[in-house]
Amino acid sequence: MKLCLRCGVTFERVDWHCPGCGHEPPRIAGFPAFAPELAHGTDGYDPAFYAEFARVEAGNFWFRARNRLIVWALGRYFPEARRLLEVGCGTGYVLAGIAAAFPGAAVTGSEAAVDGLAFAARRVPQAALIQADARRIPFRHEFDVAAAFDVIEHIADDRGVLQALREVVRPGGGLLLTVPQHPFLWSEFDARAHHARRYRAAELRTKVSQAGFEIIRMTSFVTLLLPFMFLSRLTQRAPEADYNPLAEFRIASWLNWSLEKVLSFERALIRSGIPLPAGGSLLLVARRQES
Repeated sequence: MKLCLRCGVTFERVDWHCPGCGHEPPRIAGFPAFAPELAHGTDGYDPAFYAEFARVEAGNFWFRARNRLIVWALGRYFPEARRLLEVGCGTGYVLAGIAAAFPGAAVTGSEAAVDGLAFAARRVPQAALIQADARRIPFRHEFDVAAAFDVIEHIADDRGVLQALREVVRPGGGLLLTVPQHPFLWSEFDARAHHARRYRAAELRTKVSQAGFEIIRMTSFVTLLLPFMFLSRLTQRAPEADYNPLAEFRIASWLNWSLEKVLSFERALIRSGIPLPAGGSLLLVARRQES
């Protein structure tokens, strides 16, 4: 069901014209805009990064490995899912990977900044894309799975986002999250990426449970690279005027290949059921509780 954010009426229509109050959201850059005040820049992310992200994602070991882990988790825990929403879809790299792996699924993406949606529209032309605040998503009980990949750490009110994600999935529907882990890894990278926090596993577990989800699986990843991450972050403690958080994604091809192999081995461990207790990131799989 679609939800009118102005009057609260839920409805089923192809368009967004509310049958209750007659409101229809404006379109910005061709996308239905439900939070126009955020469309050209947010306090959670720098829209200028989208073009550069779109250039590096497909070839970088971390993005590639995370995509494979996400696709595996979706197929393993929600094989019957036919309708999926990704909140904070950015340039559409993950959404494109999901659409390719599950061609029968209807995929929807939301993003606060229209800069990201323009790239996503080219990458995933079959996706339904909207501009929206992650805390106010204009759907109710519409999706089999809702997902946010390295998104909620950007938003001060992460509890509000988790509650919104609960509302958009049907009872019994699924949740997939990835977030950066370990506050001790905080560095200039996090500050420049507009992170509000890095998570402890217990914190994420508590917040997701309190939002009305039952956690099915939670594991760290980027575990074997954690010592190298820590050493790298130590060099980024002091602010640098010319620091670019995307610079660490530009690495030599041989190193990129080697690190991707390491993360492929990690994924094999996760698939076999071995829990990884520490790592640069967390993957969480949960299901909406019926009540």
